[in-house]
Amino acid sequence: MTDKPSHLPERLALLADLNAARYITEGLRTGKEDVPAIALNKVTEPLPAEEARGALQPVRDLVDDAMHVFGGERVTAADAWLAPRLHATLRLTRREAADNRLWNYLALGVAPDYVVCRHKSDKGEESKVAAKRFRGSLDSQAFARLWWAAELFRNGSDYGPVVTACGQQEMFNSALRLSVIDHRPTALALVDLMVRGTVRTGREVNALVKAVNASAATIMYDVIAPDIERDGRPLAQWIEEAEWAPAVPRKVLPEGPDEERAPEESVAALAEHFAELFAEAPVRGKKSEGDEAE
Repeated sequence: MTDKPSHLPERLALLADLNAARYITEGLRTGKEDVPAIALNKVTEPLPAEEARGALQPVRDLVDDAMHVFGGERVTAADAWLAPRLHATLRLTRREAADNRLWNYLALGVAPDYVVCRHKSDKGEESKVAAKRFRGSLDSQAFARLWWAAELFRNGSDYGPVVTACGQQEMFNSALRLSVIDHRPTALALVDLMVRGTVRTGREVNALVKAVNASAATIMYDVIAPDIERDGRPLAQWIEEAEWAPAVPRKVLPEGPDEERAPEESVAALAEHFAELFAEAPVRGKKSEGDEAE
């Protein structure tokens, strides 16, 4: 199985898409080869600033702990544990997180073994990791998807909703790629329906997300359920505090930037609306009332 890189520099780096593609080999995707770490690090670019949040070892330690706790059959459960802690360790702005080069480097230069462990499909000898898990869009790349899920589903400093959202794989598959999730009350209302037990299975989450996205074509969620205006100062302060912040806790959730929470009345209003949408939404494999009566 693919092992951790033999050479780990002190700092994270940026790896361009073209350079990343050279190292996503068939042997790596099947877990039979390691990434040539020294060669890879020769084609990276340094981060633009020498800040504490650019240190590599805290990220690698986090991945090691995730693999230790969630290895084997529990590997998918690592998402809910790792997402908030990765977000709180890296302390990025959205602009920084939109740079694919950072995620390329995390997947190939820092933790290719984790990507293989987490995303290798279960198909015997033909099992392999999709290339998009190493170098892909922000909703599919192994580490980008975790960071963005934490960013979009957190409620101010509270990562609790992130744990709920990331506990259901269909939230990654269906919700992260939709622009409506950028509206905090919308994202948190979806989580609220999961907490209530209104939606439980992946198929139900998929049906709910489709219904919510379709409804957004005629209803402006940010008008009927407004969010507060975002203030960039708490995020800037949180990033500055990375210079002296300790490692993120493993047994309890870390705290994100001290931003104001989404308005409870907006989240509640959308949760009720979404529950009504879901009641009418077709769920694949679910019997209709007429079928059950027969």
